[in-house]
This record gives sequence, C-alpha cells and structure tokens, in this order.
Amino acid sequence: MSIGYACIALGLKDSAMRGCVLKNARPEKLNELIAMNLNTLGRILEYNLYNGIRLFRISSGIIPFGSHPVNRSRWWEMYEEDLRQLGDKIKRWGMRVSMHPGQYTVLNSPDKDTVQKAISDLEYHGRFLDSLGLGLQHKIILHLGGIYGDRSIAMKNFINNYGLLSENTQKRLVLENDEKYDVREVLTAASFLDIPVVFDVFHHSVNPAPECTGEYEWINACRNTWKAEDGRQKLHYSQQEPGLKAGAHSRTIQIDEFINFYKGLPIPQPDIMLEVKDKDLSALKCIAAINQIKGD
Repeated sequence: MSIGYACIALGLKDSAMRGCVLKNARPEKLNELIAMNLNTLGRILEYNLYNGIRLFRISSGIIPFGSHPVNRSRWWEMYEEDLRQLGDKIKRWGMRVSMHPGQYTVLNSPDKDTVQKAISDLEYHGRFLDSLGLGLQHKIILHLGGIYGDRSIAMKNFINNYGLLSENTQKRLVLENDEKYDVREVLTAASFLDIPVVFDVFHHSVNPAPECTGEYEWINACRNTWKAEDGRQKLHYSQQEPGLKAGAHSRTIQIDEFINFYKGLPIPQPDIMLEVKDKDLSALKCIAAINQIKGD
C-alpha cells in the first residue's frame, strides 16, 4: 500500500502551481506558467521519491485555464518532451498519481452549459494524464454531483452524460461518496457504469449509508469495483477538525486514530490518499508510524 497527499508539498519551497486571472491569460503568459508548473511537478516528484511517498494528487491548475476557451495552446504538443519525461519518472519510480476536478465540474447538472463545461474539464484532465503516458491505474476522481430536487433523475443524468465522455476519459474515471450521495448510492451508479469507487472514510462518517454496515465492510464492497487494470484499490482518509462544524477536514492527522483505522484494513490494504491541510507532513507522519509497526 501507499500513502499520499494532494497537490502541494509543505516541506518543499514554492510547490504550489502558479496561475493568473482571466484578463492576464494571454498565450505567452499561459505558456510561461505551464513551463513553470511542469518544472514544479518535477521537483515535487523528486521530493516525494526522497521521502518515500508513492501516491500523489496532481493539481488541476497545472495547466492554467486547462479547459477554458481562453487557453488555445496545444500544450500537449508544445511540452510533449517535458510531459514524457515526467511520466517516465512516475513509472520508473513506482509512483501513482491522480487528479480531482473541482466542485464546479458537475456532470449531472440539468443545465446543458454546465454539463458541457464539465465534459471539457474532464477531457482536459484525461488528456493531461494521457500526455504523461500513464496507464489506467492513474485516475480522475469525481463526485456524482447535485441532487436538483430528485435523486433518481440526477443519477440518471450522470449515467447518461458519462456516455458523452471519450473512451479514454471514461476508463480513468472513479466515483467518490460525499455529503450528498452516500457510498451505497455511488456503488449503484458505478456498478451500472462498471467503474471503480473510491471510498471516502470521512464523508461516510458525515453521510453514512442507511444500512448498518461498518466502514471496513464498505471498503470491501468498493474493492469489488476495482479491476486489475485500475490498479490497487484506493480510499480517501481524513478526520474531523475539533471545534468546527461536522465535515470540516482536520488540520493534521491524529496518529493514534489513524493507526487504529489502519490496523483494521482488509488485506491487501488499499492505497490511502490523505485529505488534510498539512498535506505531506501528515503523510510522512503516517508512513513513519506504519513503518514502526512493521518493524516491531
């Protein structure tokens, strides 16, 4: 199993992706930012290798305005060699990467313009991973979307609009339970589409399925959605930040709570993506704790 984090390495200087406001998104500016961001990704990968981190979520902002009409750059051709070299490092170093479009990428929206923008955004994410030359175990994570007054119609809209995606992007897509759709509902949609499910432990604690089934049973149920070509099963893990409303991700991982969860995981253990504010610092803490357990 691998433990990873999302987007920014706090232990590495200047690891955030660079962007600009729309009015400044001229071709030369965008090309400058893309080159800088690809270089930053390379530094993050090297940092992760040095620290034994094999799981990482690449920021959607690595190509500024990647799915927006303002970006007319054929970046996948212009930076073909840089992308190939990054992908070669990921493969050679045994890493696994993913991407997670933001909250405005809603494939099941009743608004056609919103759906078209979601499709464009998902295709951008798929193209980026394809441009790295990576296999299908490197995924795009997506939520089912909104409810819009009728859950069954909203789920049907998702299923129908999924069919509008290119085959390559479809094969990379993974669904995740959240505070709107519980894991049982997500499994229903994923089963119909024959795609994997990432079980989000924290979202399940906030929005559990009606059945009185424990989190490990749901992890096993989600495992059945992962095929060999999808790679190792993956889950998301976070904890509640004390003193904040339910659903607020924690600043850091409380290690005793994490280790108790880790010890109950079914074998083979899934990859774990930490969704926590101190990013790689918690990942390093969890990796060290697990290594200590294995060494005892």
